[in-house]
Amino acid sequence: MTDKTGGVQSVERALSLLEKLAAQDEGMRLSDLATEVGLTVSTVHRLLTTLEQRGFVHADPSSKRWHVGRSAFAVGAAFVRQRHFVAPALPYLRRLRDATRETANLGILEDGEVLTLSQVESREITRAISPPGGRVPMLNSGMGKAMLATWDDAAIDGFLAAHRFERKTPRSLGDRAAVLAEIADIRARGYAVDDEEYVPGLRCVAAAVLGPQGEAVCALSVSGLAARMTADRVAETGRRIIALAGEFSGWLRG
Repeated sequence: MTDKTGGVQSVERALSLLEKLAAQDEGMRLSDLATEVGLTVSTVHRLLTTLEQRGFVHADPSSKRWHVGRSAFAVGAAFVRQRHFVAPALPYLRRLRDATRETANLGILEDGEVLTLSQVESREITRAISPPGGRVPMLNSGMGKAMLATWDDAAIDGFLAAHRFERKTPRSLGDRAAVLAEIADIRARGYAVDDEEYVPGLRCVAAAVLGPQGEAVCALSVSGLAARMTADRVAETGRRIIALAGEFSGWLRG
């Protein structure tokens, strides 16, 4: 059966289940999963059983919760492997984490959002803004704004015309004038800041990594609690991340 958009309904439903399970580290019970996706328990169980046979999901017999399986990991890992800069970025991420004691991140732009590809977690008690595989609207992300600032003005205008502003917090950028002022600041200092613009209480400092043609291929960032990421620490982290992003850019250019 196909839906009105031309998609295969069973495939759409199976992918919806995978997306829901991927967002829940603790897994989900069958009944809760059925409620989340708006399907009957029997339909969800049939889809999960098929996915389980291929290793894309598995059930924990003790908790009765379903989790993402090894095959889903293998498919996701293939996506990361195709980005040839992910593995070489790890030493830079570790250096950032060790120097700042905060979580270091690597992200790319995809469809107007920042996709986190890799992460080295802080040893402090905190949560990252976006885990690997997570997405954040470009204008709500330090990495997104850092990469956007490398575009020429015409490309920025085109992006702003095509994408709506998402006010995730009261600090989120809300109009074109605010974005352009922010871009000017980023270009002047060399790094971008997500000042609690996606998650209240979390700050992120980021810089773009440039490829052989001078294009922003990805970005490095450091994220941590706003209480720890004071103005002085933001400036210090900004200097560190500019230097490491520059080193990584040099490596990419060979």
